[in-house]
Amino acid sequence: MKQGLSLRVSQQLTLTPALQQSIRLLQLSTLELSAEVEEMLDENPFLERADDLAEREAFGLEQADTPVSAGDTLLEQVDATATADIADGTVSDVADSAPDTDWEGDGTVEIAPNDSEWGSDAPPSKAPAGSGDGESSAQDLASAPVSLTDHLHQQALGLRLSEVEKAALEMLIESLDEDGYLADSLADLARGLAGDDWAAYDDLMVVFQDALEHLQSMDPIGVGAAGLSECLRLQIEAMRNTPVAQAALRICEQPLELLAKRDVKRLSQNCDLDDALAREAIALIQRLEPKPGRRFIETDRNVVIPDVIVSKAGEGFKVALNPAVMPRLQVHEIYAGAVKGVKGDIGTGLQQRLQEARWFIKNIQQRFDTILRVSSSIVERQNQFFMHGELAMKPLVLREIAEVLGLHESTISRVTTAKYMATPHGTFELKYFFGSGLGTDSGNNASSTAVRALIKQFIAAETPKKPLSDNQLSELLRENGIECARRTVAKYREAMRIAPANLRKEL
Repeated sequence: MKQGLSLRVSQQLTLTPALQQSIRLLQLSTLELSAEVEEMLDENPFLERADDLAEREAFGLEQADTPVSAGDTLLEQVDATATADIADGTVSDVADSAPDTDWEGDGTVEIAPNDSEWGSDAPPSKAPAGSGDGESSAQDLASAPVSLTDHLHQQALGLRLSEVEKAALEMLIESLDEDGYLADSLADLARGLAGDDWAAYDDLMVVFQDALEHLQSMDPIGVGAAGLSECLRLQIEAMRNTPVAQAALRICEQPLELLAKRDVKRLSQNCDLDDALAREAIALIQRLEPKPGRRFIETDRNVVIPDVIVSKAGEGFKVALNPAVMPRLQVHEIYAGAVKGVKGDIGTGLQQRLQEARWFIKNIQQRFDTILRVSSSIVERQNQFFMHGELAMKPLVLREIAEVLGLHESTISRVTTAKYMATPHGTFELKYFFGSGLGTDSGNNASSTAVRALIKQFIAAETPKKPLSDNQLSELLRENGIECARRTVAKYREAMRIAPANLRKEL
């Protein structure tokens, strides 16, 4: 093989650390950005909050004592009473850190004009009411949400139980999931405590069975069930004993698939019931609560904090960033000024950290500026939605916004992911305003979001005893000038979590 030299001209795109960080910050959600800011504040001494206050550290006696778990207490009580019970023939009731980045400083150590506070429009967070003296007010305590376990523990205080029974009941309460079901079987709980001691296992099973009876008698009815069938049965047994209730109990013993499909004929045959009584029993079951712990689930954790707020302003709409999600950051003036006197490798390293802090502030500002630009463009393109609702949504794709703003389509995709906009019609992810179009008789396109809203409107107005099938919905859309196949209607209906016609039919 003959060796030789040749010249070749090529183009290569190199992403600087600052640009890499800018792209990464752009795709972060609000919570992820908050975590990123906290991590940077911990790592970079040149970066600080404008209203940075030292947090109170939690020290005290309450941190020193660790309470004994309910399982350990129960096992100790069972061991202590097992000998006496056997003697008289009775049984007692019982995150990876971020990689280092080579930030190239510009050699300057003076405080730059953009080193001042950014995000200063954001108001400082208010302390909760009653926190001035470290005590919560009675109103705060009354309005605080009560969890399912707290609700059950409060009821347990009113029961006259032995120490063993209290420990067993407490362990069962702590074993419930958020829906109120027992996450583990009694056998698994007893085996986990007793291990290979089968005598202790038998004693624990007796204790747990008694504790389960106490638990299933508490409010809400149905709590402590092992599954949906048992949960429904407990609620029916708590009702007045009537022929309909008896029929409902027999239906609950059948496979749940038949009940979900409302197969009245099969259920009537299997339970030896006439159709009228079976329909009444099914209607009774439908009024029961399949998740007893539902009302105790804290809804605050599902609250979405919008990045952008859209409000009515005259004949148009005003688009503004949410100040609550904008971090207030600035370069530490004293530290930045002190770097001037440091020479050598240490000085170079400090200059890189200072430059890193400056770029971080700049990139966060650029992130919010881009979100605001994209949101403003969306509001301008979807103006009819903000005026009339989702039925007026227009077809929109990422490419259209990218061309208007002079950005790449991938940038628009990053901006619209996990970013939310508060509007007069509710809070939506930015991606919600994008959707494909369906052909109409007029030659224009209708947004898929508007078509879904129209389907939902048709279903809301249907006759409960004669619900609309997917074919009928497709015909109604065609009558309104929208060409939408039956399969597309079914896809949109399932995406909105609307049951098919046979399950929507009123018995």
